[in-house]
Amino acid sequence: MENRTCCNHQLPEGYVPEHHKDANTEYDHFLITSETLSLDKACNLVRNDSAGAISTFEGTTRNTFNGQRVIRLEYDAYQPLAKTEWYKIVQEARAKYHILGTCMHHRIGKVDVGQTSVIIAVSSAHRADAISAVHFLIDSLKVRLPIWKKELLDDGTNAWKQNEPIDLDAHQPISH
Repeated sequence: MENRTCCNHQLPEGYVPEHHKDANTEYDHFLITSETLSLDKACNLVRNDSAGAISTFEGTTRNTFNGQRVIRLEYDAYQPLAKTEWYKIVQEARAKYHILGTCMHHRIGKVDVGQTSVIIAVSSAHRADAISAVHFLIDSLKVRLPIWKKELLDDGTNAWKQNEPIDLDAHQPISH
């Protein structure tokens, strides 16, 4: 049997490593909820004995924006489209990076200062893939998912916020 390498591992001919599979609900987790988010739960969902790395992003509500005091954020989402689009994004991430599992949890409703609004977790055999995939996934979420944020300020004003433009083409695959 002829061997080939992938991620510095020797693999038998015809073997496709777990991290090359298509996006699916067994390895790729999606949740939009009004409940408090848990980084530990997200990490446990992507934990895998083949993983040498779990990388995360945790977005929280900060107390200021452009010099004004923020009271809280409020999120809304069109969940069916968000879920469909998320799995497309995950498939793109799997084409760029060797990843084992992904998790995206996002809050809707009121999110007070200091609370978590979004968690991204990725497991991979190697840290570079996990870190790069998290960056790609959070940027893609911001650009493509139908999730909207309203900032409520201490002066009584509020505004629905539009995300800054992000160049998703800047995310390059990692060569192994």
